Amino acid sequence: MNRLTAAVLISAFICAPVHAEDDFGAADPKRPVSTYSIVARDAETGEIGVAVQSHWFSVGSIVSWAEAGVGAAATQSFVEPAYGPRGLEAMRKGKDPAKTLAKLIDKDENRNVRQVAYVDAQGRVAAHTGENAIVHACDSQGEGYSVQANLMEKETVCAAMAAAFEAAEGDLAERLMAALEGAQSVGGDIRGKQSAAMTVVDGTRHANPWEGRVIDLRVEDHETPLAELRRLIVLNRAYNLMNKGDELVTAGDMEGANKAYAAAAEMAPGNHEMVFWRAVTLASVGEVGASLPLFKEAFEAWPLWRELIPRLPAAGILPDDPDLIAQILTLGECQMN
Repeated sequence: MNRLTAAVLISAFICAPVHAEDDFGAADPKRPVSTYSIVARDAETGEIGVAVQSHWFSVGSIVSWAEAGVGAAATQSFVEPAYGPRGLEAMRKGKDPAKTLAKLIDKDENRNVRQVAYVDAQGRVAAHTGENAIVHACDSQGEGYSVQANLMEKETVCAAMAAAFEAAEGDLAERLMAALEGAQSVGGDIRGKQSAAMTVVDGTRHANPWEGRVIDLRVEDHETPLAELRRLIVLNRAYNLMNKGDELVTAGDMEGANKAYAAAAEMAPGNHEMVFWRAVTLASVGEVGASLPLFKEAFEAWPLWRELIPRLPAAGILPDDPDLIAQILTLGECQMN
């Protein structure tokens, strides 16, 4: 047998689907998505989240699961995706995560290679690390959180994650980010790094499972996925502030709206789309004087914004006021000449 043939056979063995019993998961478990992750609940805000990093493409598409007011799950190692939706389904019914996980594990003939963690809306946690998860493998639980890892460079990853999470200040997203960075600080995945993801949901049960998402970000392929994830979190916060500003405008609180818009601009300097839509929002409620400098800034950064102006009244985004539209467009012409 030559080395190429041997390599193909080894790869086929390592990457072959690992099947659970039919009554547990109809979907075939995929490849060994070795990684480190955290699931957690913020006791003060009720927010629930899951964050993950791996040297595997698009780790967030298979490992992380969360639903507002329900809970979060991470399913990794030789992944059985069904642990995600099945766990959330049980937590939605108020079932204890530990009992739920034990029941699912008991049905899984390949439990020895699984790694799964749950946290529910009450802060109850549960985790399982199979005895054949690739070392270094670990999991560790604290109040309202669980960290877990496999195929790590060092056996200290879980301890580093837990310590970083507990020591971090700020909202849940910031603390989840600190946990991921803590893992990386002691070596992280032995293969390196490629992708990362974070989902944070609020603590309120919503009518639809896709509602209540505070952060829902994935870095699919990047040389420094955690740095990119942190950048996206900042941008996410900025857009949330823009949305808050729009809500305050609707409520008639222009002072609060302008504070929110200014904070968003500070977080995302140079983002001309934020500038443009802030101008549109102000103009739509009669704050034309305040909007014009912003239109000027947006047109200078991206002249094609000017072409969008005449299209907005028909969509109900700007008033159907020819004088207003002409005033804005004249401003644009001045800046383009």
